[in-house]
Amino acid sequence: MFEALTSVRSAEQRMERSSNFELFAWFFMRVSGILLLLIAVGHLFYMHFVVGVANIDFALIAERWENPLWRIYDTFLLVFAFTHGTNGMRYIIDDYFRGGVRVTLKILLYLLYFALMLMGSYVIFTFRA
Repeated sequence: MFEALTSVRSAEQRMERSSNFELFAWFFMRVSGILLLLIAVGHLFYMHFVVGVANIDFALIAERWENPLWRIYDTFLLVFAFTHGTNGMRYIIDDYFRGGVRVTLKILLYLLYFALMLMGSYVIFTFRA
């Protein structure tokens, strides 16, 4: 019985010292999931039904990105989709790996995230036709 109380007390102490990062990550997954649904479905509807898959080429993207609103829209799609997916992958790593393997995988995940996010943002903002 005393051991159970000790473990509860130490869990309470851990909760007091911990940050709210996991709460924010959980909340982000819910909000970004809803926003992604709207943004991605809007993107798919526009590109597949309004433009038509057969008409998508370099010239179309160059023309579309002349409008800064499309660049902002595509940036939101990139940021929300990639951050949502990376956060989900972080959850998977936390669930299935322990110790040094977990740390190594998270470091690789974050490096990949930042590298691909920089490359995607670079393409969107520096693209010139």
